Amino acid sequence: MLKEIKYLLFIVVILLFIFFTGKYYFSDENIKKSYRSYKDIDKKIKIYSKKLPVLENDTQNVIEYVKQTNKKKKKKFNFWKLLEND
Repeated sequence: MLKEIKYLLFIVVILLFIFFTGKYYFSDENIKKSYRSYKDIDKKIKIYSKKLPVLENDTQNVIEYVKQTNKKKKKKFNFWKLLEND
């Protein structure tokens, strides 16, 4: 009997938690606050982006290209032949 009451109490507490969380999350007050915070973040980003310094491009002629030729003979390796020799 005590075990069933304990389980019933757990279920009631969990359902109340879900109900009050959903009620707060979907309330008009919370929705308004979230939209206001999104607008504030956008304003802060715009203000911060105006203060950012612009750096000069100093990467001109940094890459040096090396001419490679494919005239060298490459030795072909066969894995199976290496095993056969042993």
